[in-house]
Amino acid sequence: MTDYSKTVNLLESPFPMRGNLAKREPAWLKSWYEQKRYQKLREKAQGRPKFVLHDGPPYANGDIHIGHAANKILKDIIVRSKTLAGFDAPYVPGWDCHGLPIELMVEKLHGKSIPASKFRELCREYATEQIARQKKDFIRLGVMGDWENPYLTMNYQTEADTVRALGEIYKAGYLYRGEKPVQFCLDCGSSLAEAEVEYKDKVSHAIDVAYLFQDNAALTKAFGLSEISGNAFAVIWTTTPWTLPASQAIAAGADVVYQLIDTPKGKLVLAKDLVEDAVKRYGFEEGQTQVLAETSGSKLEHLHLNHPFLERDIMVLNGEHVTTDAGTGLVHSAPAHGLEDYFVCLKYGIQLYNPVNGEGRYISEMPRVAGMTVWEANPVIIEWLEEEGKLLANNKIEHSYAHCWRHKTPLIYRATGQWFIGMDKTGADGKTLRDKAMKAVDNTEFFPAWGRARLEAMIEGRPDWVVSRQRNWGTPMTFFIHKETGELHPRSAELLEEVAKKIEQKGIEAWFALDKHELLGEEAEQYEKLSDTMDVWFDSGSTHFSVLRRREELVWPADLYLEGSDQHRGWFQSSMLTGCSTVGRAPYKQLLTHGFVVDQNGRKMSKSLGNVVAPQEVYNEFGADILRLWTASTDYSGELAISKEILKRVTESYRRIRNTLSFLFANLSDFRPMDDAVPQDQMVEIDRYAMVLVRRLQERLAGDYYPRYAFHFAVKDIVAFCSEDLGAFYLDILKDRLYTTKADSHARRSAQTALYHITRSLVLLISPILCFTAEEAWDIIGGGEEDSVLFHTLHEFPAMNEKSEAELVRKWEAVRQVREAVTAAIEPLRVDKTVGSSLQAEVEITAPEDLAGYLKALGDELRFVLLVSKATVSKGSELSVTAKVSNGEKCERCWHYTDDIGSVAGHSTICKRCAGNIDGEGEHRDYA
Repeated sequence: MTDYSKTVNLLESPFPMRGNLAKREPAWLKSWYEQKRYQKLREKAQGRPKFVLHDGPPYANGDIHIGHAANKILKDIIVRSKTLAGFDAPYVPGWDCHGLPIELMVEKLHGKSIPASKFRELCREYATEQIARQKKDFIRLGVMGDWENPYLTMNYQTEADTVRALGEIYKAGYLYRGEKPVQFCLDCGSSLAEAEVEYKDKVSHAIDVAYLFQDNAALTKAFGLSEISGNAFAVIWTTTPWTLPASQAIAAGADVVYQLIDTPKGKLVLAKDLVEDAVKRYGFEEGQTQVLAETSGSKLEHLHLNHPFLERDIMVLNGEHVTTDAGTGLVHSAPAHGLEDYFVCLKYGIQLYNPVNGEGRYISEMPRVAGMTVWEANPVIIEWLEEEGKLLANNKIEHSYAHCWRHKTPLIYRATGQWFIGMDKTGADGKTLRDKAMKAVDNTEFFPAWGRARLEAMIEGRPDWVVSRQRNWGTPMTFFIHKETGELHPRSAELLEEVAKKIEQKGIEAWFALDKHELLGEEAEQYEKLSDTMDVWFDSGSTHFSVLRRREELVWPADLYLEGSDQHRGWFQSSMLTGCSTVGRAPYKQLLTHGFVVDQNGRKMSKSLGNVVAPQEVYNEFGADILRLWTASTDYSGELAISKEILKRVTESYRRIRNTLSFLFANLSDFRPMDDAVPQDQMVEIDRYAMVLVRRLQERLAGDYYPRYAFHFAVKDIVAFCSEDLGAFYLDILKDRLYTTKADSHARRSAQTALYHITRSLVLLISPILCFTAEEAWDIIGGGEEDSVLFHTLHEFPAMNEKSEAELVRKWEAVRQVREAVTAAIEPLRVDKTVGSSLQAEVEITAPEDLAGYLKALGDELRFVLLVSKATVSKGSELSVTAKVSNGEKCERCWHYTDDIGSVAGHSTICKRCAGNIDGEGEHRDYA
């Protein structure tokens, strides 16, 4: 008896269904790097249009977390998609290497009593170790780049160019030295940048304090009264009692209405809108208070008061920052401890007084609190006010307060001598930096679009940039300052370049070890060498100057910067400001922002919650391609949720794609494109339709989703294409032709030609996301061991007449609707087990004239499309399908039910069609 299983074209796939990614990926990586694929890609891409994504440097401290992984994977997907689209897209990874966290770790490991030069050496060594660890993990994720030659902000050349960038800003006229309040961390012992500040809830004393008016006659006139007898007080409300020793004025809103209230504790001046709440805080009962008069804040301007516990004259000012949202409508002003206070006092010529030193302790001349920290002083000052009879209320409130992002401790505003880049300072070109930055926002394309409003608001309201730090491990501010005048050396720009050349040779230590006589000669004794270092955000923010302009393979401005949403106040901003202050524009054309990674319930990753998902655990269990597919599948414009359950769902999507590829490769294993391909105009019609489907998928991804970085839409369409267009439709129909027709028949070669185009296009399309899987597939379909999917651009399809294509799609979309109706009609027969396979059924179809025409045109091949053994078509007003069990016998070979089983001699168990495909000329197919 003939074994017909050996007569069908069931071939083994060279692409296994099980990816076994976690075990196989490391070996692939090793091979890629031995072959120097990134370097070869740079050679092959020479002459193409450039696309440069400039890497925002992660900090060289600690192992990478899942947020790092998502960030780097997104960058890699973009670089690979641009390469696929025909760009030369180099990727130079970088690291941020200076700054306090590294200092703290070195202190923890080696102690604090280390000479400064040795300390910097240890910091450099520590950062180098951290970079090596992080680099290994980034490479393991499949991130392609120049890993042998990354940029480091501690590279000598980069340090020198960072100094040069500062020099350019100095020459542009935006750099100045001043004493003004800045966010100050007592634990860091240094000022902080805006990006180093985070806000958390804090419980504070909220107190109401009375300031005695010195001249009742002047107050009487302000309120339009004939006389005011007894003591009268202006009442302020503050949540920072420790700032009262620095109180130098009281601010009133010029247009705010104030009332003079007679109370048991004297006459009080309060904002009209806040009187009711205030008198309740002070414990006055109904009938104990009386409104005597009211006036505007402008009438109170220049009135004088006494400080509540110091011998100091206090003047009433008008300030635009005064509101009636809470408190009393009068704001005590300590210009050393608040920016708004500083600016309003500056306007009135009030000199800044700062009683708090760099350790956050009061100076020796301040009575009662000398030597105390500001936090220790709070209860002492409250007690002092009570003794003086000036404390009207003392409550505790919980409110949002600025904290150090490293130490998680509350910050203070403290006036210090620092170097600033002025936002509203007019530069050498007559324009302010803020105006330039606002224009740069307008000229930037944002993904997602809401990033524009966020960055614009931050630029619009940001204070001057404090660029100086009092640290050891940082790029130095290489200036010489006159000992008496405090002025910079008149040859500062020239001297700065000389120092930069020395730093190129020996790093930042060249400045710290420099004898000033070497550069200044006889002038040296008149000048001191500045010991400040630069804000690390200046280091990373000027890498467009030190990296994009320096590296031959890169271009300025970059096409894209991509980072987390917190970088609107960090790297995006520092880069924009250094670009605008030196060249007049942002160093990027596009900004892409992604959200933070959270667990499946939307909670932040936390060890205490036990919800941390480490990238190392994911790629060791599932493989890096699963992590890459999760990243691409997630709408990064919001939070990126991850958990084991979510990863398992992602694995199901991966399995769908992989199983599709396995089927495609199995049916291409005996196909040689150069010899076996069928010209498009001679292909079976459904094969041509399938080619249109995959080409349109390619057009959507390459022409829409990838260019606008909408990767979750790309993944959705890829999975849907594999599941619906291929799995549930085309490949389902194709199996009969692939398996049962002659191996070298036109019918089968036509199908294989379509599968070849589909496979090449699909592998290329998934390559930016599933880089390991795509390379595994390319080893089968590509040009040999040294070839790579990286070396190829989008698949080119044979051209099709536009009109013919439109008609082809119209026809087959209609046929697919009929197919769905047939499946629905057969389902009841399946449920009651009247039929098992749909091939056991016959269907009668009634359809409107146009649709009936499409179906009748398919002739006997309609049954192959519908996966039934017989189909008849008649015209009717609407589509309807009747299904019944076939009366025919089942063919042992093709499983169709027919009346001609055994009609060919020698083949008693198979149909006439199968017998012809084995011994005869084989069947011909036109449509399916």
